[in-house]
Amino acid sequence: MMKELPASAKAVVIGGGIIGCSTAYHLGKLGLTDTVLLERKKLTSGTTFHAAGLVGQLRTSANITQLLGYSVDLYKKLEAETGLGTGWKMNGGLRLACNEERWTEVKRQATTAHSFGLEMHLLNPKEAQDLWPLMQIDDLVGAAFLPTDGQANPSDITQALAKGARMAGVSIFEDTEVLDLEIDKGKIRAVITNRGRIECEKVVVCAGQWTRNFASRFGVNVPLVSVQHQYMITEAFGVPSNLPTLRDPDRLTYYKEEVGGLVMGGYEPNPIGCFETGIPDGFHYTLLDSNFDHFEPIMELALGRVPALETAGIKQLLNGPESFTPDGNFILGEAPELKNFYVGAGFNAFGIASGGGAGMALAEWVAKGEAPYDLWPVDIRRFGRPHFDTDWVRTRTYEAYGKHYTMAWPFEEHASGRPARKSPLYDRLKAQGACFGEKLGWERPNWFADLAKGEEARDIYTYGRQNWFGAVGREHQAAREQAVLFDQTSFAKFSLKGSDAENALQWIAANNVAKPVGSLIYTQMLNDKGGIEADLTCARVAEDEYYIVTGTGFATHDFDWIARNIPSGMNASLVDVTSAWSVLSLMGPKARDILASVTSADVSNAALPFGKFKTIGIAGAPVRALRITYVGELGYELHLPVEYASSVYELLMEKGRAFGLSNAGYRAIESLRLEKGYRAWGSDIGPDHTPVEAGLGWAVKMKSNVAFRGREAIQRQNETGVKKMLAGFVVDDPSIVLLGRETIYRNGKRAGWLTSGGFGYTVGKPIGYGYVRNPEGVTADYVLEGDYELEVATERVKARVSLAPFHDPENRNVKL
Repeated sequence: MMKELPASAKAVVIGGGIIGCSTAYHLGKLGLTDTVLLERKKLTSGTTFHAAGLVGQLRTSANITQLLGYSVDLYKKLEAETGLGTGWKMNGGLRLACNEERWTEVKRQATTAHSFGLEMHLLNPKEAQDLWPLMQIDDLVGAAFLPTDGQANPSDITQALAKGARMAGVSIFEDTEVLDLEIDKGKIRAVITNRGRIECEKVVVCAGQWTRNFASRFGVNVPLVSVQHQYMITEAFGVPSNLPTLRDPDRLTYYKEEVGGLVMGGYEPNPIGCFETGIPDGFHYTLLDSNFDHFEPIMELALGRVPALETAGIKQLLNGPESFTPDGNFILGEAPELKNFYVGAGFNAFGIASGGGAGMALAEWVAKGEAPYDLWPVDIRRFGRPHFDTDWVRTRTYEAYGKHYTMAWPFEEHASGRPARKSPLYDRLKAQGACFGEKLGWERPNWFADLAKGEEARDIYTYGRQNWFGAVGREHQAAREQAVLFDQTSFAKFSLKGSDAENALQWIAANNVAKPVGSLIYTQMLNDKGGIEADLTCARVAEDEYYIVTGTGFATHDFDWIARNIPSGMNASLVDVTSAWSVLSLMGPKARDILASVTSADVSNAALPFGKFKTIGIAGAPVRALRITYVGELGYELHLPVEYASSVYELLMEKGRAFGLSNAGYRAIESLRLEKGYRAWGSDIGPDHTPVEAGLGWAVKMKSNVAFRGREAIQRQNETGVKKMLAGFVVDDPSIVLLGRETIYRNGKRAGWLTSGGFGYTVGKPIGYGYVRNPEGVTADYVLEGDYELEVATERVKARVSLAPFHDPENRNVKL
């Protein structure tokens, strides 16, 4: 007889794969024993049962690496805790390199591992073969070995997590299908199942490839699609049980030992999707038909590495559907469209590696209303408008799948699904040599080729100096010496309006927004720990209205943060007005002269000082001219209705020619801001960094008595000090390429890693930023008194530190 469903629960987890069971396990550990997990069939019967089970840890984000490391720590102890076997083996993981560019990538990955405190060793071909005797090494340049990587049995781990959840008091119900959610005025009231109704406040959807369709019924967008993924299982042929897992990305393949044989799979460049018209009813413990023809190229690549596969018996070619996402990262967090609707899905065939950590993070999110640390690379709010179209999602996801093992080039752009969102100037700029990048579907000029000199507007990827290095240098110099025009139409823009707009924004913003109409306020928005959740500009356009501008990629995230934090009862509404406004940023010493030549309005420093804006007329357009800069030169962001963009652009370029005005792109913005020490959210600053740590304390209204979210945390830091501080680093050797994640050494000891890196063309040197860390505390003197090196692709280079901008025309703060 089946156990009766409870009438109510605090949280309901939907889906009994590894992610759902891990989330339920951790909710139980956090004391939310009033949690129910519902599985429509049997635990693991969706996609978990056919996962390959490799557990690797290294990612390009410190926090995602930490999350995967948590999985390893959990899997080590789970069997002892629950009494159920997990198949966990910490037999290490090997990653091969078969050419010099891949070897550079591996060396940079080794440096990243060192930055994040993960043990990783570089091996020569013979050392790698000693660890993995089955492989041929004639094409090998080297390999990396991570001793703490391993492998597990996915179904066994999931059952152990389920038992651990039950031991903590969580109720698990199999053969219980969720039919609907009961939602009243935007609030979740209950889950409706084929066995009855469960009243609840919070729902956690961990339904794998079923998640997108289920969530869309309630207005929630989860960008993932199903892709066929095949791997082969051989008969036993004497493979030692302690063999490390092996990834051979140049041959697109991976391997693990299984009962004396091998599991071998790969990521083909031409993936095959499935379920494009919907997942069949009753699909559980079900595999797809094996496709030997499609697997044959992978098999050929594998035979070159492991010749013994030619004579090994084939037990099975397993073909299972897996959910993949448009950027190859999984999806976690509370949906921006519906409060208390949480998602853990889209694990791109590394759900077993992620399962322990993802379940922990999701449970913390559910229990405490926020993630345990910054998880922006996997946050559901990184998506936006293009991701509502399943056809677009599928096109981009197939590209991401095909790149799973290809080189992860610096500055690499996706090619599929483009162009999607275009500025009115797209065709004009393309004709002038623009090489575009893409963010959240928007086409954005990264740099401009000199077509007259035969330059091609195309990125050629490398780990060395990029082919656009000189072109960006030209744009950088023009911004410093004459003037440039950036098309920044893709900025996300919101209108906050209502009689309580000022009071609401004073609570949400760390800086003082109670300024007169016509004022610009640069501000952070903080969480309760003082961490920076948003970094943006507010223009006060009326007593009851603010115009808020933030980065292209943060449209969903920042809108969600602001909207959720408007205090209840206040009359203030937030509207996304991104598509209504184009932005032309006019920057450089000649910017005022050019602006004055196209308008009759007074744009003198007295009439339009820094930190102010005014509406002026240009070519018949009402233009909000914001006196602000992210490049460290005199500048104006010109915000104007989209329909005027072409006319205003043409007039600016025509009149600006006499002043040396030229086009410029986002890569120049990056090099210019590095010289001036401007912070970038998502790299230099984020939820794990406070304004005090980031050198932005001047933008926090601590001298006033105005309450704002995060104030108490900032007050505590001001009183007790900090344990990390953002600093700039410069390297004298101009050939060194800094990309971010290089390890910082202070007085010979590891002290952090670079959060961003690039080249400063005016100072003529590589520049990076990163937090100098010390558990005993960090002060400005501590930072400046240190002797620094940076580890770049495992080599250490001397670096000099500064807490001031590296480009200072009067040379007041920096000696280069």
